[in-house]
Amino acid sequence: MSRFAPGEIEPKWQSAWEKAGTFTATRDETRPKYYVLEMFPYPSGNLHMGHVRNYTMGDVVARYKASQGFSVLHPMGWDAFGLPAENAAMERKVHPGDWTYANIDNMKAQFRSLGLSLDWSREFATCDPEYYGQQQAMFIDFMEKGLVYRKNAVVNWDPVDMTVLANEQVEDGKGWRSGAPVERRELTQWFFKISDFSEELLDALDGLDNWPDKVKLMQRNWIGKSRGLQFAFSTVDAPDGFDRIEVYTTRPDTLMGASFVGISPDHPLAKALERDSAEIAAFNAECRKMGTSEEEMEKAEKKGVDTGLTVRHPFDTGWELPVYIANFILMDYGTGAIFGCPAHDQRDLDFARKYDLPVTDTFVALENGAPVENTAFTPPKTEKVRWLRSFAWDETATGEEAIAAAIRFCEENGVGHGVTKFRLRDWGLSRQRYWGCPIPVIHCDDCGVVPEKKENLPVELPKDVSFDKPGNPLDRHPTWRDCACPACGKPAQRETDTMDTFVDSSWYYARFTSPGAATPTNAADAEYWMNVDQYIGGVEHAILHLLYSRFFARAMQICGHLPQKAVEPFDALFTQGMVTHEIYVTRDERDRPVYHLPEHIEWTESGARLGATGEAVEVIPSAKMSKSKKNVVDPVNIVQAYGADTARWFVLSDSPPERDVEWTAAGAEAAFKHLSRVWRIATDIAGAEGPGTGDDDLLRAMHKAIHDVTMGIESFGFNTSVAKLYAFTNTLQKSKAGADARREAMRTLAQLMSPMTPHLAEEIWALLGGEGLVAAAPWPQADPAMLVEDTVIMPIQINGKRRAEISVPKDMSKEEVEKLALAHDAVIRALNGGAPKKLIVVPGRIINVVI
Repeated sequence: MSRFAPGEIEPKWQSAWEKAGTFTATRDETRPKYYVLEMFPYPSGNLHMGHVRNYTMGDVVARYKASQGFSVLHPMGWDAFGLPAENAAMERKVHPGDWTYANIDNMKAQFRSLGLSLDWSREFATCDPEYYGQQQAMFIDFMEKGLVYRKNAVVNWDPVDMTVLANEQVEDGKGWRSGAPVERRELTQWFFKISDFSEELLDALDGLDNWPDKVKLMQRNWIGKSRGLQFAFSTVDAPDGFDRIEVYTTRPDTLMGASFVGISPDHPLAKALERDSAEIAAFNAECRKMGTSEEEMEKAEKKGVDTGLTVRHPFDTGWELPVYIANFILMDYGTGAIFGCPAHDQRDLDFARKYDLPVTDTFVALENGAPVENTAFTPPKTEKVRWLRSFAWDETATGEEAIAAAIRFCEENGVGHGVTKFRLRDWGLSRQRYWGCPIPVIHCDDCGVVPEKKENLPVELPKDVSFDKPGNPLDRHPTWRDCACPACGKPAQRETDTMDTFVDSSWYYARFTSPGAATPTNAADAEYWMNVDQYIGGVEHAILHLLYSRFFARAMQICGHLPQKAVEPFDALFTQGMVTHEIYVTRDERDRPVYHLPEHIEWTESGARLGATGEAVEVIPSAKMSKSKKNVVDPVNIVQAYGADTARWFVLSDSPPERDVEWTAAGAEAAFKHLSRVWRIATDIAGAEGPGTGDDDLLRAMHKAIHDVTMGIESFGFNTSVAKLYAFTNTLQKSKAGADARREAMRTLAQLMSPMTPHLAEEIWALLGGEGLVAAAPWPQADPAMLVEDTVIMPIQINGKRRAEISVPKDMSKEEVEKLALAHDAVIRALNGGAPKKLIVVPGRIINVVI
């Protein structure tokens, strides 16, 4: 084959790998293991270039580790439950399972076309009854260990999708799928006790040395450890049973600036007052139409209603503060009550100005020792301020000193006590939808809530459901809900809530170690394969998915499903950048934007134009690929046009993997041309004969390439490895070495390219007589002796500006270097027959000529 033809070679080598079982993971106690895992995809139906980049990175690592002799586990599965499938079912009049599995088949074919070294024998989807049946078994185990419980809770309710939403699924007060304004409702929900692990989850971050610092910081902030004061205000003339309002504050040092007390609309006192006040009832009802996310609380206009009640300040019983119900206070945070200090909190200041409440400074900032006016100023806790109203510390102190002194003072005077709290709340897992893992419990009038017997698992979803009405079809199914109580045998009803899809993705890494096991994991397999050595995925999953997975690993260990070493399941984490593309826009008759696909654009001397009409197109700088903006590039089209190796080479080459990479047609074309050039060099070398010159130089360059490419892969610097491969290709093409030396170098180049462009590497390896598959060949080793440089390049500066350079033996004497420098044409021209005023030689580094 004289030309590079990926359409011919890629299917051939993919079949060869499959036939040989090259990527089938084997538990081999005689070899070290390596577990590389990319966050598994949702089966939307089509791959995008972000998938290509993410999974190519993991593939490079997997292939490289396999060639080093590791027993590699590189599996693939599908995060397949969730609302998109239900929405598709309603729109297309199909079953969610049919839509999901059809998408899986399509995406699997696309994955295979990329030549990824995946062990497809371990494939599963989270909607497979075999998978979610084991998840149900673990849920029952968690119940037995007290790790899951049921309680009433205020939740985000999507009135269109008719399901609970996590705070992160509420965007600008609306459901992320439906776009409907979210409401607050009180429902009975199932919860995982993740908050019991707050301290452990926080402390363990310090040991995750191979995680990005930004991810660890995001998790620290989410867990949110704080030290504060828990105390109570005494109420005046409040309803019976409400003689105290408990408050937790992280800034007890500002108590002398309090101007009001605020309670949540869901606080028990607010609920008691609404029974006798139409105004309060209407306000509370309005508040419950808001979502429960902190972001929404911050963005919303600060509103309240005066209850008419007051409380006594703990340090002066004659000082009374009004009690308001406020829309920015959540019952789930702290105690559901706060004291407002408007002088040092912007939220409290907005509220105080709206309701004409006093603003009392407790301290002022200092600048060069002088006080500075700054309303709503809250300094860093380490910054010194001048205190105007303190009661137990020096006039000038830091916030940290003041907080500690305030807690100490309050404890000594019987006003509350210092406590440590966490922002992390228990994980509400109940979802009122069909396409999810059924919660395996049964409600019996006599026995209460009873777990299903494990021998009856999985509790499968019924297939004969209808989506013609809003809400959960399980509530309307004629027979599925009805069952016998596992404890007493009397008629009972199944739980119709299903699990949050984050549950499905919180333990899949463990199931991959033994996907066919009759229990959630197999002890020997989990002991061998865990932990995940390298986990790869987007930074958008830095908090919830990773935090929930860390909790699940601990819960599974407690229940005997994972070894102790796996309580932190991911030894190393890498968060890759996005693949971006320009956006192409025209305007319609109403001046509204109309977006166009890249393949519909033609480039002329005057700029971008729409191919069909010739209309001028506005080009917007690169942004994340988005279907709505039509700046997506279809990987299938790229593979068909240029081959999978070109797509892989491109996404690895232009940018460090943690940064965004811009996809351009010119870049893809350049990548294809380079691989075509590599193939031409290989065919030329295959036909070459006879001796040549410079064998040692080529051998040194080869060993330098082995070293540099290896270091690049080891450090996740794939773009630097690609750059070294470019350089070695140039050296090889120009080399006049003998045929045998060039064949050896070309085979080595194929090995070094194999993790990035596996199909081309196999073709070259076979062409040049490599034994077996290059995918199974051991990784080449650099000879340290060949990495020692015999010569160095020394720049020549003339009056401080670099004008030339010379190559000299590393051990050449200073005097000999001076002679060579003075004999250089650039120096001779600059001296113009004269002598230098000064000649400075720094051995092995630089030469300075002053004239």
